[in-house]
Amino acid sequence: MDSFLLELASTSQVDTMPKYISLDQQYSLTCEELKHPENPFIVRILQEVKQDEETLKKKITIKIAGNNRLIPVQKVTDDDFQILATIFTNNMFLTGLDLRYNLLSDAGAVHIAAFLQDNHTLLYLNLMFNDIGTMGAEFIAKSLHRNETLLHLRMTGNKIDNKGGMYFAAMLQVNNTLQKLDLGDTDLRTQSLIALATVLNYNSAIKAINLNRPILYSEEEETTVHTALMLKVNCTLVELHLCKHEMKNFGMERLCDALYENSTLRYLDLSCNKITRDGIKFLGKLLKHNATLEILDLNFNRIEDDGAFYLSEALTTHNRTLQALAVTNNNISGKGLVALAESMKTNLVLSYIYIWGNKFDEDCCVAFAELIKSGRLKPTGTDVDPYEVDGNTYFAEVSHGLKRHYYWTPSYGQPDNHDENASLAITPVAENL
Repeated sequence: MDSFLLELASTSQVDTMPKYISLDQQYSLTCEELKHPENPFIVRILQEVKQDEETLKKKITIKIAGNNRLIPVQKVTDDDFQILATIFTNNMFLTGLDLRYNLLSDAGAVHIAAFLQDNHTLLYLNLMFNDIGTMGAEFIAKSLHRNETLLHLRMTGNKIDNKGGMYFAAMLQVNNTLQKLDLGDTDLRTQSLIALATVLNYNSAIKAINLNRPILYSEEEETTVHTALMLKVNCTLVELHLCKHEMKNFGMERLCDALYENSTLRYLDLSCNKITRDGIKFLGKLLKHNATLEILDLNFNRIEDDGAFYLSEALTTHNRTLQALAVTNNNISGKGLVALAESMKTNLVLSYIYIWGNKFDEDCCVAFAELIKSGRLKPTGTDVDPYEVDGNTYFAEVSHGLKRHYYWTPSYGQPDNHDENASLAITPVAENL
């Protein structure tokens, strides 16, 4: 009998149907038994979990996110998680657990590690922006040496530092199950980035990795060079995030050289770097030959008009695989944006383009308005909405993009809405991506 669903034996011979204690009741009973005060936020979330037969067939993700703005929140502590682990450990339908923005620390990581070793159904665990440090990273990473079910782990925003990154690199040498690992904003440094890149030369399970915003002091881009060398030989990686890596044109050239030999990468995130038109020249040449890249995120660089021309030339004449291009805040003027709009008339594969934050003029606004009016570009496939005033066309911003809900969950609507998270519609890698 599954210990997560506590069966109440009926004394009546007529009523033989089992009755089950609800999750919130189990939580209350466990708190009472262990003399731990109940967390009203947890109680409310568990009360909302449906345990009907149809739901149990689909499996469920329980979201106990500490940044929930719709109901009163009392953030989950280390002791709270210990209680949750007690009632979740042997369940058969829990496949996802979202504990973002809570108060879990290294002490809580001990319980998380034990939970990961005992649980055999969890596919997705979100621990982003808790207070887990290097010691907690060690416990969690070592627990994954033996875990054979977890597919997606988000450690985003936990300051595990360089040493914590090394523990996860060591884990990837052993674990052959994990498909997506998110280590963005975790204060990784050069040594751990190089270690992770080296391990990915051999790991055949990881399909997506997020290494956003490391702390780098060197100007020589050693981490980008090692990442490029990895891409030459890796044949499983589908999604790579290198946001805020201080990458310049030299690093861009190294990556492009490597991608000529790569046949699997579909989503490349190079946003918030220092790439200029010279770096985009290498990328334009690559796009004329590359037949795998489907999503390219260049937001918050400085590619300017020349960079837009390089991209539009490749998209017009050669590339027929890229489906989404993001170039917001790149100091592109109307001429460059018109060139990109013109490329979409010939290239019928490119379906998503995001341009907000550049220098719009009348010609640019008219070009995109015509694309939308003709049906070539869907209104949900871009982040601008053309409108007219006194015969002139202007843009309004729309909340569409590749991953608008990476850091936060909307107050209404679906957090995995494909209009606001287009990458989910194009290249989904693992559950709860």
